[in-house]
Amino acid sequence: MTANFTGSLEDRMAIREVLETYADAVNRVDEQLWASLWVEDSHWDLSHYPELGIVEGKEAVVKLWRDAMPHYPKLSFLVGIGMIHVHGDTADARAYISEIYEEPGTLKDKRARACYNDKLVKRDGQWFLQSRSFTIIHQT
Repeated sequence: MTANFTGSLEDRMAIREVLETYADAVNRVDEQLWASLWVEDSHWDLSHYPELGIVEGKEAVVKLWRDAMPHYPKLSFLVGIGMIHVHGDTADARAYISEIYEEPGTLKDKRARACYNDKLVKRDGQWFLQSRSFTIIHQT
């Protein structure tokens, strides 16, 4: 265990699986799976994109994602985990993502490297996303 990874191996593995399942659901456009990763009192901060802003509540989070996905039919979304700190039934995580997609309208390849700072909660023995905060690192 390093300073970037604290908590039980079991909890850290379960959190990693949430973040990797998120990526899998995005790549397969599996709304049911993607939605299953969030708690009802969720928070998604996409304020890096002012037109999207901050979304509160699972229903609004899922609606935003559902409405956006048809615009990105050739999206590739990969994740790497940089940090997981478990504090009992809550955790903080940092995930770095790489996206490649066709820009809507122009069909030009776009590439983005970004970071999600996450807060997760453990409910009934299972980990869920409670908050994700998105920041672009580099985009072309």
